[in-house]
Amino acid sequence: MPHTAATEELVIIEAGGGARPPFRDGGDGGDSSSHSRSGMPQRMYVTGITVAMAGILMFFMAFVSAFIVRKGVGSDWHAFPLPRILWLNTFILLASSATIVRARQFFGRGDREGFRHWWMVTSILGLLFLAGQLIAWRQMVASGFYLATNASSSFFYVLTAAHGLHLLGGILALLYVGRGKLTHLTLATATEVASLYWHFMDGLWIFLFLLLWLGR
Repeated sequence: MPHTAATEELVIIEAGGGARPPFRDGGDGGDSSSHSRSGMPQRMYVTGITVAMAGILMFFMAFVSAFIVRKGVGSDWHAFPLPRILWLNTFILLASSATIVRARQFFGRGDREGFRHWWMVTSILGLLFLAGQLIAWRQMVASGFYLATNASSSFFYVLTAAHGLHLLGGILALLYVGRGKLTHLTLATATEVASLYWHFMDGLWIFLFLLLWLGR
């Protein structure tokens, strides 16, 4: 009978025999709905992070302009050896961009464990990068280059500190999204926004590293 067949299909689905849906976590899972619980369109969050990244870029470009002008007009600009660990730090940050892409791939497949694993790996790599930056500072101090030693070393500390603080904000966002307890964003939007910001911070560091390496 139709009623019996429908009942049997329901039992099969509840037992896990149906298609695997996108996972949900804390009521906000991988739903790609265009609106959040607050009624705000999800694309507004993507637009918001894009505007924020533009502001951050302008902030750093102001420092870069000052760096170029100061080097050109000052007679007290002295080159210093960049800590070698910066190369390792750069590799770690590049690897973190790869792992966050991997995490989003698992998210798209509805694999909860795979997503959380690679998302957490990204967070850990971000923390390792920050730890490496602190080691680089210690190496600078051990070599006799302090914040006020000369203009070139001053810019090194300022630029790396500013980038590190912005990256720390990204790490906190990753940890928050990883918990999955979201109130306004769907998890799909949250992963997209966090990924955009993370890739942006990665690219920004590559630019700053080249600036410090070639312009020191």
